[in-house]
Amino acid sequence: MLRENYTAIVERSEELRGSFATEPYECGWAGEAIFFVRILERVGEIEGVKLYVQISPDGIRWCDEGTSLVLSGVEVSFCRVRHFGNWLRVAGTLPEGAGVRAIIALNLKG
Repeated sequence: MLRENYTAIVERSEELRGSFATEPYECGWAGEAIFFVRILERVGEIEGVKLYVQISPDGIRWCDEGTSLVLSGVEVSFCRVRHFGNWLRVAGTLPEGAGVRAIIALNLKG
């Protein structure tokens, strides 16, 4: 049986500064997820900044799931998530004066 696979772009090259969160994505049908973060442009120091996977039962109230990824000098970073319920997003806080333009993709498999 062929597994279902889908990729959603949850952040598309918008400028991110300070505290931010991606668009939430409803994905309760999936059994596993991977967030890919591709940095297009950066301003200031972002290396070592952690982005946290967040889960929600309703797409409104959020809590940290426990998985994180660390931004570094590489162009693309990723993290894997399982047992996440219905809604997913990534949130983080960039240091003062720092900013990025990024494409953040959420790949889902059912």
